[in-house]
Amino acid sequence: MNDILVVEDNIEMAGLLCDFLEAEGYSVKHCATGENALEYFMQYGSRLVILDIMLPGLDGFGVCRTIRESSNTPIIIVSAKSEKNDKLSGLVLGADDYIEKPYDIDILLAKIDGIFKRRYNSDVITDGFLKLDKSKRTAYKNNTPIELNQKEFDLLCLLMENNGKTLNKDLLFNKVWGFDSFSEPQTLTVHIKWLRQKIENDPKKPEHILTVWGVGYRYEG
Repeated sequence: MNDILVVEDNIEMAGLLCDFLEAEGYSVKHCATGENALEYFMQYGSRLVILDIMLPGLDGFGVCRTIRESSNTPIIIVSAKSEKNDKLSGLVLGADDYIEKPYDIDILLAKIDGIFKRRYNSDVITDGFLKLDKSKRTAYKNNTPIELNQKEFDLLCLLMENNGKTLNKDLLFNKVWGFDSFSEPQTLTVHIKWLRQKIENDPKKPEHILTVWGVGYRYEG
C-alpha cells in the first residue's frame, strides 16, 4: 500500500507535488483520472488521498463519495474551485480538508504530516519479529530485549515506520543526525552494520535491513 494517492490531471503540477512528497520520504502513486484513481484505490488502497475536483470524466466529488462508501482513508481536496458551496460539498462528502490552488507547499506538507501523525503513528512499532516502544525507547527481538544506542534506535525506528519502502541515504542521515550535524555521512553505514549485528540472524546475509545499491536502505518486516 502506498502512502499517498495523488489524483490530478495536470501532469506538470502532479509531477512537482509527487517529487516534493517523495523527497519527504512518502511513497506516492499518481492517477490522472477519477476512474483510474478508484480502480487503483479499490485494488491497492492508500493511506491518504490528495484529490483534485476538476478531472476528466468522473470528477473529484464522485471519487470522494465512492471512497467514503467503503473507507475512512483521509482525503485532502486540493482544487482551484474556491466557492463556499464547493468547499462545503467536499467536506459534506467526507473530505478531511479542502485547500485552494495555488497553495503553499509547506502548508500542504504540514497538513499531510499532521494527518499521518494523528492517524498512523503509535508509540509501539512491531512486525512480529521486532518491537520498538518509542516512549520507553526499548527494543525487543522475538520478545528478547536488545540494547540499542540513541542513533541506532532512531535509525531503526525510521526504517520500521517505512516498512517496505526504500529510503535514500541523504534522507536517513538528515532525519537521524540532522542537516547541521558534524558527523560524517559514512556514520550511517557504520550504524547500519551495527544494527544488522544486533537484529539479523546472519548479518552477512541480512533479511530485514536491505541495501538498495546506489539509493539507500529498505526494511522488510
